Amino acid sequence: MDYKKSTAPTNTVTRNIMDLCEETGNIYESVAIIAKRANQISADIKGELSKKLQEFASSVDNLDEVFENREQIEISRFYEKLPKPTLMATEEFIEGKVFYRNPAKEPTLEA
Repeated sequence: MDYKKSTAPTNTVTRNIMDLCEETGNIYESVAIIAKRANQISADIKGELSKKLQEFASSVDNLDEVFENREQIEISRFYEKLPKPTLMATEEFIEGKVFYRNPAKEPTLEA
């Protein structure tokens, strides 16, 4: 998913609990799904940011050579302005874009 085009709000939004548990029938299951998706989003964003900032890493760690790189600052600011992974995951869940399954509720095949 392209997180740059996310429609999730950047601020905390009050949600109706009944809207969240509408799909699963259980608020706790819905929150667990959202939490797992938020962890996935967070890991993706962290990996992407690390890869971009890797270009700016210097092999010499000397306090005299520390300088500000304008491009590095802009990249960091962009990622700071993104909505939080929890808000993105909640928005995806409400829009029905999250695939999930519960193995405990799946029918078992007996021979």
